[in-house]
Amino acid sequence: MLDQTSLRYEAALRAYVGANLRGVLKSPKACLRHPFIDPGSIYDGNLWDWDSFWATYGAFSFLESRDPSDGALRDLVIEHAEGNIRNFFDHQLSDGYIPMMVEVSDKVEPYLNARHREGRLMNMHKPFLCQQLALVSGYKGDFSWAAPFRPALEKYFGRYEADYLNANCGLYAWADDIMIGMDNDPATFGRPPFSTANMFLNGFMVMEMRAMALILGKLGDADAEALYERKASALAGRIQAECWDPRDRFFYSADVDVRTRQFDWFHKGLGVFWKTLPIKVRAWTGFLPLAAGFAEAGQAASLLAHARDQATFRSPFGIASLAMDEKMFNVEATNNPSNWLGPIWIVVNYVVFRGLMNYGYKDEAEALCRETLALLGGDLERTGTIHEYYDPHTGLAVMNGGFINWNILALNMADELRGAAPMSAFCAREASFPRKFDD
Repeated sequence: MLDQTSLRYEAALRAYVGANLRGVLKSPKACLRHPFIDPGSIYDGNLWDWDSFWATYGAFSFLESRDPSDGALRDLVIEHAEGNIRNFFDHQLSDGYIPMMVEVSDKVEPYLNARHREGRLMNMHKPFLCQQLALVSGYKGDFSWAAPFRPALEKYFGRYEADYLNANCGLYAWADDIMIGMDNDPATFGRPPFSTANMFLNGFMVMEMRAMALILGKLGDADAEALYERKASALAGRIQAECWDPRDRFFYSADVDVRTRQFDWFHKGLGVFWKTLPIKVRAWTGFLPLAAGFAEAGQAASLLAHARDQATFRSPFGIASLAMDEKMFNVEATNNPSNWLGPIWIVVNYVVFRGLMNYGYKDEAEALCRETLALLGGDLERTGTIHEYYDPHTGLAVMNGGFINWNILALNMADELRGAAPMSAFCAREASFPRKFDD
C-alpha cells in the first residue's frame, strides 16, 4: 500500500481537485450549445476530444471517492460530460467528419469543419467518442440516451474507414501531423500526409471499437455488437503483425508509404512485398497494447522491462513520453505543438499504470503511482498549483499552471490500488483477446 508520504501528497491533491473541479465545468457559450469540460489553464473555454474523455474519466473516479451525499456535484459533472458528447455531435458534418476540437467563437462552425468543407482532408476526432459515450452511460447506468446517436456513430466510423484506413496493411494512418494527441511525436510530426500508422491512433482505435460494441450490445443489437468486437480483434491482430518488433520487443508506429516505385524498366523484378516499415522511435504509445489488453504475456513482460529501464523510459517521476536516449529527446516549453518529446505527462503515467495492473504487475504499478503523487504533490508544495507537463529529470514543472484535466488520474491510480474498479470497466467488456505466451 501507499506510504505516509504518498498519502500526504494524495490528500493535498484531492483537496486541490475538490477546490478547482468546478472551474473546468463550463456553461454553454457561442457555438458550444451544451455544458462542457475544458482542461483548465490556457485552454479555458475550448472543447477537446481526448482531453474531455480523460477529464471525465478522472472526475468520475474522484466523485466515487467522495461523500456519496454530494449528489449535486455528481449530477453537474454528468451533465457536462454528456454535453461534451452532444457538442461534438452538433458539429458532425453530413459525411461523418467530426472535428478534434471546437473552439469558442462566434463563427458559424469550427475552423476544422470549415477546412473540411473546402476539401482539405485533415485529422478528425480521435478515437475517444464511443469511449466517452460508453463511460458516461455506464457510470450513470443508462444507455438509452445513446440510442439517437447510433446513426452518427456509424457515419463516424465510416469516415475513418473511408479516409484514414490504409488498405494495404489494414492500419489507420493520420492525414497530417495536426492535433495527433502526442502533438510532436517524431513518428508522425513533420512526415508526409498519410504516411504513418501511429500506435496512438491504432491502439486507441481498438478500445474505441470495443466501446462501440458495448454500446450496441446495451442497445440490444447483438449482431452489430459482435461485428465491432470482430473489428477490434482484427485490428489488434494487424497491430501485432505490423507494429510489434521481435528484435527490440517493443511496439512501434509504422511507415505505410512503402511500395515499388518503377521508372521505365527499373524495379521489374522482386518488388516491395512488405506492407510497412517500423518507425523505430520509442514513445510511450508502445505501451498501449497493455492498456488495451491485447499484448501477449511474453510481450507484456518485455514491455515491463522497457518501463523499468532508467536509461530510456523510467524517470524518478514516472514514464518519459519519449525515451530519454532518443536523439529527439527535448523538454523545453512549447505550445502548438505541446511537447511530448520526453516530458512527464500524467496521462502517460496512468495509461502505463493501467496496463501494468491489467497484467498483474501490481508492485510496479504501485511504484508508478507513488512517483506520480510525489510529482504533483511536490509541485503543489512549491507552487500551489499543478502544471501540464514536467521535466523527467528534476520533476519541475515545464509550463501551464492550473492544468486540471488528466492530472486527476493520479487519484484514479491510488483508488485502483485500493481495489476500486477502473473507469475503463465502463468503456468495454473485459478484454477478450488471447494472451498466449510467445516465448
